[in-house]
Parts: sequence; structure tokens; C-alpha cells
Amino acid sequence: MTSGRVTVYFAALLARTEDGWEASDTELDNVETLTDLADLAREAAVDDDTVVAYIEQEGTWFGVVRVDGEDDPRIFISNAAAAARSSYGAMLTDELLGRDEDGTDDLDSLDLDGTEDGEPDPADGTAEGDGTAAASGAPAPPPGPLGDPGLLTDLGIGDRELLALDTDALSEIADALGCTDVLEAVR
Repeated sequence: MTSGRVTVYFAALLARTEDGWEASDTELDNVETLTDLADLAREAAVDDDTVVAYIEQEGTWFGVVRVDGEDDPRIFISNAAAAARSSYGAMLTDELLGRDEDGTDDLDSLDLDGTEDGEPDPADGTAEGDGTAAASGAPAPPPGPLGDPGLLTDLGIGDRELLALDTDALSEIADALGCTDVLEAVR
């Protein structure tokens, strides 16, 4: 509950099998990191095949995480700025922006050129307070899509189609994957 308002999430796992797709709604109570979500997806996988994890928050944003065996998860978020204001969305945006779980940048991505004392680097063209970076120095999440819009291309949803999806994205994704009936059974 946030400020007297209940935050409602819907999450589903779509696991590809030899016979098509299996769908299950999933509880995110124990998911605190992308690794936790990827592990949950891998547990639902059949023979290390593809699993698509879908998370949406009250029609505000949706996220798709694709897990193929032991490969790194691929992520797409429909509205990163909106997602960053929620716990599960922040987990995904932080991953895409290269932030650690505590909201700080990875050491490898820090700019340690002598400007780390809070002085702006005149060469990068950004000034303090211009809204281009978060307080931690990392870029602010964009008010639009973030991540890999091509993560479902081989499954029937191209970049443009995914970018055009809005509040009822899961139904469109399920239609393209051919698993609407199995998804509706768990929804």
C-alpha cells in the first residue's frame, strides 16, 4: 500500500513447451531482484526453453522479461519513468540503467575522471539541476520505452508492435504467441 492507495500488479509467466505455451499467474512476493525473477522464470521453464515473464501495474506500465535457459534475461519496459516509481518497475529500470540494487551505479560505469566530487564535467554538456541525471549521477529513466523492443521478434511480435502496445499489452502478446486460451485460464 502506498500513501493510502493500493498498488495492484499482475504478473504472469508464459513458458514455451513442445506442445505450445503454458501460462501461470505468479506471486512476486519473494522477488526483490532481476536475478530472483529470472530464477522464478527458469523454474517454470520446460527443458530450458523460453519463458516470458510479464508484469503490469494498473495499466500504467508493463514490463516483459525474456529468459532463455541460462542466458542473461532480456528486458523491455513500456514507460520507464512510471515504472521507476514502483518497486518491481524500479528493479527493472535500475537493471537497464546499470544501477546496483541500492540505486547506485555499477563501478564499471562510473566516470572517475576527477569530477566525482560533485563538479559537473564541462565536456559532457550537462549541468547540475538540468534534470538529465538522477541524484546518484545515473540517468533518469525516460518517460517512454526502455530496453530491448526486439526481445519477442522471433515469437511473432516485432519492435514496432511491442512499442505500440499500451494498457492491454498482455492480451496482444498472448494473441501473437498463440496462448490466449491458456492465459485466460489463469487470469
